[in-house]
Amino acid sequence: MIIRDEREDDIGAVRVINEAAFGSSAEADLVDTLRSQVRPVISLVAEEDSRVIGHIFFSPVILDTRQDLKLMGLAPMAVMPGHQRGGVGSALVAQGLEECGDRGAGAVTVLGHPAYYPRFGFLPSMRFGIRSEYPVPDEVFMIKELIPNYLHDYRGTIRYHQAFRDI
Repeated sequence: MIIRDEREDDIGAVRVINEAAFGSSAEADLVDTLRSQVRPVISLVAEEDSRVIGHIFFSPVILDTRQDLKLMGLAPMAVMPGHQRGGVGSALVAQGLEECGDRGAGAVTVLGHPAYYPRFGFLPSMRFGIRSEYPVPDEVFMIKELIPNYLHDYRGTIRYHQAFRDI
């Protein structure tokens, strides 16, 4: 399996993967919108036997009280059914976090499963005094600092691009 940057000729496969993994077009539409409207983004695919079988997307998020911080949000991450639970998602997350750090992000947020993302170092955001703009349980909104103490003493609410509110 290879993890690499998404290319233009991957867009159709990425759409199919998101639709298959989530059972609707909402996340695929979100990726299309973010891809066209937001910079910088990180969009990676997992490829096996010359087929794209997984996708992960990161886009900028804002801490409302410190808009100068460089933060990224992980969303969505999808793996083609039939390839799930085989390490594809983990490889995408690990590579994506490395890419975020390489591009200068100080922290990454995720709204995700509380039994999955802590293995990558994500902690509940409330430990940082930071909350999601969405009304979600505390344990599903998490943050991973890529730079130690990057969020030390900051409080506030994470805001996502308008496209997230439209899905």
